Amino acid sequence: MSIKLSFLLCVWILLLGCCLGKFVVEKNSLKLSSPEKLKGNYECAIGNFGVPKYGGTMIGSVMYPKVNQKGCSNFSDVSASFQSKPGGFPTFLLVDRGDCYFTVKAWNAQNGGAAAILVADDRAETLITMDTPEAGNALNDDYVEKISIPSALISKSLGDSIKEALSNGETVNINLDWREALPHPDERVEYELWTNSNDECGQKCDSQINFLKGFKGAAQLLEQKGFTQFTPHYITWFCPEAFLLSKQCKSQCINNGRYCAPDPEQDFSKGYDGKDVVVQNLRQACFFKVANESGKPWQWWDYVTDFAIRCPMGRNNFTEECSDQVIRSLGVDLKKIKDCVGDPHADVENPVLKAEQDAQIGKGSRGDVTILPTLVINNRQYRGKLSRAAVLKAICAGFQETTEPSICLTPDMETNECLENNGGCWQDKSSNITACRDTFRGRVCECPIVQNVKFFGDGYTHCEASGALRCDINNGGCWKEAQGGRVYSACLDDYRKGCECPPGFRGDGVQSCEDIDECKEKSACQCPECKCKNTWGSYECRCSSGLFYSRENDICIGEAFFSKYTASVASVGFIWMIILVMVAAAAGGYVFYKYRIQRYMDSEIRAIMAQYMPLDNQPEISNQVHHDI
Repeated sequence: MSIKLSFLLCVWILLLGCCLGKFVVEKNSLKLSSPEKLKGNYECAIGNFGVPKYGGTMIGSVMYPKVNQKGCSNFSDVSASFQSKPGGFPTFLLVDRGDCYFTVKAWNAQNGGAAAILVADDRAETLITMDTPEAGNALNDDYVEKISIPSALISKSLGDSIKEALSNGETVNINLDWREALPHPDERVEYELWTNSNDECGQKCDSQINFLKGFKGAAQLLEQKGFTQFTPHYITWFCPEAFLLSKQCKSQCINNGRYCAPDPEQDFSKGYDGKDVVVQNLRQACFFKVANESGKPWQWWDYVTDFAIRCPMGRNNFTEECSDQVIRSLGVDLKKIKDCVGDPHADVENPVLKAEQDAQIGKGSRGDVTILPTLVINNRQYRGKLSRAAVLKAICAGFQETTEPSICLTPDMETNECLENNGGCWQDKSSNITACRDTFRGRVCECPIVQNVKFFGDGYTHCEASGALRCDINNGGCWKEAQGGRVYSACLDDYRKGCECPPGFRGDGVQSCEDIDECKEKSACQCPECKCKNTWGSYECRCSSGLFYSRENDICIGEAFFSKYTASVASVGFIWMIILVMVAAAAGGYVFYKYRIQRYMDSEIRAIMAQYMPLDNQPEISNQVHHDI
């Protein structure tokens, strides 16, 4: 075995050891709704190509082809049978594993009109991740990027059960559900992109660069608005100690074999080496570190896209000088970046690359990062095509319901479920007030807030406005009518009391309130001299000539009563006048008495005081003393 092959084998053994340690197969939910005997929830593994419907669901009817059951050749002769019929479910094509790449099966299924592909495993084992072929292994790499349908690997036992049901003429309906495939705990999404700076690895490298260019605008906007927190990462491995002095290790590694990357052209004798890729990876990581410390982490997207355009390997510009020019043009501190990069030839650990290697090891639910490139969203690995629309859809699925930014609710990102049958939520059609609220993950039936008035209810069958302003909005959903200049309403400020017909009406208070005929029901104006006339919401009562109607007592009152009442009032007034005079006299006597007592006391006090000292109004008395001799 040559040194080159031995070296490569050792490298891959190290990588496989890492992978086998904690590689996580990302899954989504599969629910069988028919036939009855297969009903239930199952797991399926998400393929690392096509476009998984993160945050959403797909319902389809399964078909298993009579020929080409592994899907390794095109279905052009039977493509019409895979197209969904009007009013029917989309077709999920079931094929068997084996004989060709997973991507070939998916591509043929898509061209045949299928909406999704299910691959049944051919052995009893735990689910695996269906990945894309290595560069150059597929007949035509370009087709992989054109796959747009979702794919899923199912277990052999489930595949056999579905095939048996179909062979018995039964309909098999499946709901593929990606709503919980990614965590969505709060209003911010944290995501990472594991990438590298190599641009000579064929279709995968071209796809990665195109993604960076196409996604840059959305990524920077989301980051600047605080909706996301992005971190780039770079995969490297170390050279086995036995090969440190080999040509291959020296060609692919820096820092004495500590950090290595594959040769871009897979040829050690020409072009750039793996160590050139490692150094540029380090510069990109350091650029992010410095930009992040300055509060502008989104500048990383400008650097990597500008570097890809200005410094490609194909034009021999993959150099430090070209990188420095890009950094200067972006106004980032070049000295700080060089200090961060350090000396690639030194026999010491580089703290940035060491941290990158440590981060490759899976923590929590993420698993080890072994596929390049890999997107990690909320600590879970994304599976699917690396394209702007697909990745943005996955990131949007990482937001908690109702907190996603407006970019996630654009028509090209999702469909508005509130447009059809109001999403099955409550709606007041007269005012167009609805409890249906569209989110990226689906509609939410939630009673709304309209003009600062909060509606309460379950959101599905009813919502009622609350507060003093509730009657200003569609009259609180209660009955209201006007006639002859009068307006009556069944709306009450206290929403807990619902709608209540006002006095003079009866009904449910919502749909209608009917006028009560007080005259016919003999509930008013029943005195012998009274004549009753019903009005809308009330009544009028008149008495015979010379009599007056008292509504409070429901009686007619004559002039004799008024004369007696007037005399009685006058008599009572006279008595009150006498009482008031007596009270006034008593009060005056009391005041006069207090005044006289006060005068008497003042004079007595002055007389006593005069004996000891002159007062202001008395003459001064001589105080000389005469002595006898």
